[in-house]
Amino acid sequence: MTTFDCRVPDTRAAGLAAATAAARAGRLVVVPTDTSYGIGADAFDQSAVRSLLAAKGRGPETPVPVLVGSWSTIDGLVAVVPSAARDLVEAFWPGGLSIVLPHAPSLAWDLGRTRGTVVLRMPLHPVALELLRECGPMAMTGANAGGGAVPRTCADAYAQLGEAVEIYLDGGPLESDAGSTIVDLTGAEPVVRREGTVSTAEIGEVLGHTPAVA
Repeated sequence: MTTFDCRVPDTRAAGLAAATAAARAGRLVVVPTDTSYGIGADAFDQSAVRSLLAAKGRGPETPVPVLVGSWSTIDGLVAVVPSAARDLVEAFWPGGLSIVLPHAPSLAWDLGRTRGTVVLRMPLHPVALELLRECGPMAMTGANAGGGAVPRTCADAYAQLGEAVEIYLDGGPLESDAGSTIVDLTGAEPVVRREGTVSTAEIGEVLGHTPAVA
């Protein structure tokens, strides 16, 4: 296990290189995002995703979201990108909005019991974005384990996950205290499954009508 202080330019470059190598080798990394520290793995490495779930003490019944480093990445991950999704992506990415869409049936990944869908987000954090642009899509979720609090510091993440993670990227304390908002676009009408950083009212302004709230 190695921790890199990404607030220092040279250490940040070394940390991103180490995290990229670890992810490509099927190992786990902890990364700062705009909503929390996240634990991540190559989204297409089924063994790595299983290791991620095991580190968190979580089963496949709660699927792992996928984080991306650019808007265009989603075109290769989902079956169809509806206009509502593109409007929300343009308005809120990178940022605290996750969207649920049917994933492309050809993808050989196993993110848990997704029922043919995937939760996608582009985070607003420079370290996370640099890593995602180098590695490609990553399965990533909060770096907490066993029902513990979602970590706001790298030390909090290490206290919960320890040696199960190979590389920790320390971006300093995070200010956000809210998770991402989750909007389900798999049905005829958008549904807000969880309200977080982005409000339902803000989503309604973009879509032209107030979405349902589950």
